[in-house]
Amino acid sequence: MKLRYVGESFGVEGLTNGKIYDAKEENGWYHVIDDSGEDYLYSMTRPAPLFRSEGKGGRWEIVEEDPK
Repeated sequence: MKLRYVGESFGVEGLTNGKIYDAKEENGWYHVIDDSGEDYLYSMTRPAPLFRSEGKGGRWEIVEEDPK
């Protein structure tokens, strides 16, 4: 699936506001290939950096759903 991150960008290799990412849903989390090029787990409801001092985070918009 494809997700657009909407919110405060964080980290050089984290998530960027308005950017579309490849993702897979698994057990209430999204596996996202973020700006680092690696696969990381992000919250489905409130994607944010691990340490809040790095930013507030944001939300996801579904751009393309996985075919069922």
